Amino acid sequence: MPFAALFPYSAATRDVMVRVSVSFLPEQSEPSKGRWFWTYHIRIENDGPFAVQLLHRHWTISDGRGGRHEVQGEGVVGEQPVIEPGCSYDYVSGCPLHTPTGTMEGSYHMVGEDGSSFDVRIPRFQLIGPAVTG
Repeated sequence: MPFAALFPYSAATRDVMVRVSVSFLPEQSEPSKGRWFWTYHIRIENDGPFAVQLLHRHWTISDGRGGRHEVQGEGVVGEQPVIEPGCSYDYVSGCPLHTPTGTMEGSYHMVGEDGSSFDVRIPRFQLIGPAVTG
């Protein structure tokens, strides 16, 4: 399978690329009770000449009714990873919604070993449950 098919959503900021794949989890969803659940796999690639550290995250999660929820916090999945030049960091997390569709997008706040501080865009990606997939 082509790499782009594994991570269909991507965004580059400076020398950092964020790639996302998303999967609906029917075994953790209960549509009859208004609960849909997805996992998303994030790969953060450092194509720059300096190591970078992910310090904070900011997410905007929108449901199929237009409701928005902001999530902010330190690091990701309990870590504040340092990503060396030419390396990547992967993690998997999840998102429940009360609608069968939604979107997620956001940013990571990074600091470079060169002293720079910057935000890296997380591309908007779709959360689509089976009720709307045809």
